[in-house]
Amino acid sequence: MEHVPALDEDLKKTLGPATAKVLAEQLGLHTALDLLHHYPRRYAERGELTSLAELADQIDEHVTVVAQVADARILTFNGGRGKRLEVTITDGSGRLQLVFFGAGVHKPHKDLLPGTRAMFAGKVGMFNRKLQLSHPAYEPLGADASDRDAATAFANQLIPIYPACAKMESWKIAKCVDAVLPSALEAVDPLPPALREGRGLVPLTEALLKIHRPATKADIEDARQRLKWDEAFVLQVALARRRHADAQLPAVPRRPTPGGLLDSFDAKLPFTLTDGQRTVSKEIFDDLATSHPMHRLLQGEVGSGKTMVALRAMLAVVDSGGQAAMLAPTEVLAQQHHRSIVEMMGELAEGGMLGGSDQGTKVVLLTGSMGMPARRQALLDLVTGEAGIVIGTHALIEDKVQFHDLGLVVVDEQHRFGVEQRDALRSKGKQPPHLLVMTATPIPRTVAMTVFGDLETSVLDQLPAGRSPIATHVVPAKDKPHFLTRAWERVREEVEKGHQAYVVCPRIGDGEDEPKKKKAAEEDGDKRPPLAVLEIAEQLTRGPLAGLSVEVLHGRMDPADKDDVMRRFAAGEVKVLVATTVIEVGVNVPNSTAMVIMDADRFGVSQLHQLRGRVGRGSAPGLCLLVSEMHEASPARARLAAVAATLDGFELSRIDLEQRREGDVLGQAQSGVRSSLRMLAVIEDEEVIAQAREEATRVVAEDPALERLPGLRTALDALLDTEREQYLEKG
Repeated sequence: MEHVPALDEDLKKTLGPATAKVLAEQLGLHTALDLLHHYPRRYAERGELTSLAELADQIDEHVTVVAQVADARILTFNGGRGKRLEVTITDGSGRLQLVFFGAGVHKPHKDLLPGTRAMFAGKVGMFNRKLQLSHPAYEPLGADASDRDAATAFANQLIPIYPACAKMESWKIAKCVDAVLPSALEAVDPLPPALREGRGLVPLTEALLKIHRPATKADIEDARQRLKWDEAFVLQVALARRRHADAQLPAVPRRPTPGGLLDSFDAKLPFTLTDGQRTVSKEIFDDLATSHPMHRLLQGEVGSGKTMVALRAMLAVVDSGGQAAMLAPTEVLAQQHHRSIVEMMGELAEGGMLGGSDQGTKVVLLTGSMGMPARRQALLDLVTGEAGIVIGTHALIEDKVQFHDLGLVVVDEQHRFGVEQRDALRSKGKQPPHLLVMTATPIPRTVAMTVFGDLETSVLDQLPAGRSPIATHVVPAKDKPHFLTRAWERVREEVEKGHQAYVVCPRIGDGEDEPKKKKAAEEDGDKRPPLAVLEIAEQLTRGPLAGLSVEVLHGRMDPADKDDVMRRFAAGEVKVLVATTVIEVGVNVPNSTAMVIMDADRFGVSQLHQLRGRVGRGSAPGLCLLVSEMHEASPARARLAAVAATLDGFELSRIDLEQRREGDVLGQAQSGVRSSLRMLAVIEDEEVIAQAREEATRVVAEDPALERLPGLRTALDALLDTEREQYLEKG
């Protein structure tokens, strides 16, 4: 009887050490179960030609195509000493060239006769403006004439095309899967039987067999539907258990005092809050009043007034006798928040000081580059409770920092922090403090349910009155250089009207970033490295913006110099600020109306949207110009056109996600583990995720320890390896 590998058995036993090594190193597959969950990307049919037309978007990617040889010819070079075999293949949608060199030309020349159909695998490259595969691996799709039965069986079969790598082609992976497929019968089903039957889903063993070896397209659909549910449900159970555990933790309820600090602040506001700000504030105040910790995600469009909402939450906590800490990802942003919060509060930010309000409190700043005396004073104000509000960078997390009574942690721009950093700050409370996480990167609803599924979500999508529209245009610098000339004229015009402008570049250009960027540029096949702040500032000062006050801002400047430049820009003394993305979040200078983003194709969609949000913050309309040398038909230009076409951050985040494909939704950036989502597409499968969340919440409420569902517990253990478990623990 043939050996059926156990699901957790190392692949070395079944496939041999050499194959197992490639699968482990290149694809992260270690056990029979891993291999069973390495699903085909798509399926080829003998009667249907796979699309070569799509390869233009896949340069440098490893692909597998099914096509027919149109012609093949051997060419000589170097006076007949060198040989090159050129094979043209077609699939009805397009043509592709294959090249083989040297001694390697004879076998393919014999195998790949015109009319031969085969699978080809290799890395898509570009030569003489034509797509090509160099030395691809191939597997002819014909059977011996003597073996008619096999040929007929083969003709009717759907051929699985697996995500592959240079050292392991798709058809070799298929053979490996064949070796472990019998062990699919041992797979433990994580779905509760009632849920599976209620939703009409096939059993797990059947789904695994059908996904790898489907007889029909209906088989593939059944299997996909079932496997998507597994991924969505197991993930949502993990998050539901997290929410359930959080609800059991104790916290000090924090209610504002009538007639206290919050009321005094509200009475002084020179404007009325938007309806959105009122609604979200009520959700937050309701959470703060409970005896278990708030875990809330506040996502708001760029400039929707999140800082105001967060400040009112902090004031409510100070009112109740606690302290609030705001964690910002950069010193520039921490200083900016500190400045704007002190301005908004006026004398209420000078508690205990001469001329300060009786109801006020102290607002302190804590960053890594502060001088010792200021730092010592800030630490003292925190431990005595003198300071009700502290704004800082990760310097807040250091062991030396002690609080009198930490009641609320506000994390700004959550995606810039590892969970460990958030956790370290939360652990400084005597009891778990309330947590408010803010992001200006709009997150589609399904992603919020999946990535931040342990947080309740509030959305601010209404801009405060007085905000101006922002016009965005793509400037094709290479095709139409006069457009770039006009862009600098527009900047000058804005300055002449009394406004200010930003120019953003991808690189600093101070020498330290040269080798790395240069190497990356060479690998990309680029003729030049990305444009740099220091170079562009010099060109502008000598050329199109001569006579204007132009300054630079980047992350490697001395903190005092950074602060000085930002102060002078905010005061209107500096007219044009040439900067890196340090200005991406939180920088608020209402008089800035224009932004020129150089090499805009080198930034992501969400990042461009964030940057653009720095202009149009006052009463004058904003202008954002996206400069690019990319060809009009390139995917990069399509991305820029999408940004220019809409100011809706949620729409852009959807586009961004579709283009980047989901990483590990449980936080690949956080833990570096392989993607846990193989079948589920966060954007497309909104309905499955929403239903899975409902089911998961119900299951966990009835049986928090999952004692009655051992299969689900096993699946959770597999999903939540130690790193992911910690990630959720610290979320």
